[in-house]
Amino acid sequence: MSKVYSLKKVQHLPISLSKAWEFFSSPANLAVITPADLDFTIISLHHGEKMYAGQIIEYTVKPFLGMPLYWMTEITHVEDQKYFIDNQRYGPYSMWHHQHHFKETEAGVEMTDIIHYKLPLGFIGDIANSLFVKNQLDKIFDYRFKKTKELFGRGKRSIEYRVNNVRGNYGNPHTLSTLFTYYHMYFKLNQAFC
Repeated sequence: MSKVYSLKKVQHLPISLSKAWEFFSSPANLAVITPADLDFTIISLHHGEKMYAGQIIEYTVKPFLGMPLYWMTEITHVEDQKYFIDNQRYGPYSMWHHQHHFKETEAGVEMTDIIHYKLPLGFIGDIANSLFVKNQLDKIFDYRFKKTKELFGRGKRSIEYRVNNVRGNYGNPHTLSTLFTYYHMYFKLNQAFC
């Protein structure tokens, strides 16, 4: 049985909450913030212009060796200018749950993406995650950070990974999990000031 992975990415943009919501709640803008080499193409005909609960969005994407994959997501929850959630209904993952949160701040808006995903094929999926899936997700979010910076101006970001929501033993400074935590703190600080 493969693991459930989670990923949290936070980005701050110097724009209003309404402007952020207007951009990110439009399915047409998904292609704008997705790397061109993934050849992201919306193929659904009746998805509408703005996010709404129950909305189905179909698209193709080429994440590996240029092979097209069909992906269908449903927008399951929407609270205007606060959050929306998409779940994969059909596609490359055994499970995909993506929360998009928006919060107004003094400097603009804080956007938080929280993703839980699971790959098919048990331990083979875990190996695939280690070899390229996790890196591909990082690449996609790095591109999104870069593209939104170009569109809206410089902000800051932070990243957090977890596997099966386990944090480990932080009491012993010699444990691998503690070393990972220290590295994690350094990485978060480094990302905030880059």
